[in-house]
Amino acid sequence: MKRLLSCVAIVTAGTALAADGVAVRRGADATVFGNCVPSLTVENKSDQTIDYLQIDLALSLANGERRLVELKSAYREGVLFPIPPGSQATLKQQLDLSQPTGVPCSAIQARQVVRTLCESNGGKPCSITIQVDP
Repeated sequence: MKRLLSCVAIVTAGTALAADGVAVRRGADATVFGNCVPSLTVENKSDQTIDYLQIDLALSLANGERRLVELKSAYREGVLFPIPPGSQATLKQQLDLSQPTGVPCSAIQARQVVRTLCESNGGKPCSITIQVDP
């Protein structure tokens, strides 16, 4: 039961800013070999260091299809890149471990957050508010 909940952070979608938590906004999209590679920008306004942050987005495409993209602060089983209080980071799609979107950025019509994983203090779930505006 302990591992059933992978994240205790409170997640909200919208344009409000996280006054004492974490604000996540859409980052710059890149095109790699004809595939859109989205990113998210993280601003840690809390007093807690984030060891690992992952936000999964469902992308709605112009042709009616959906793609799931995992945007991560680091490799899950690798070297972590902590996000200390007062700092910013970029969540990226790890192209060597995931499927490309298969479409240019102009084909993405909407983005929706479907899952958020946040860990701090050596793998414990974060206890901070995370607001995401994808």
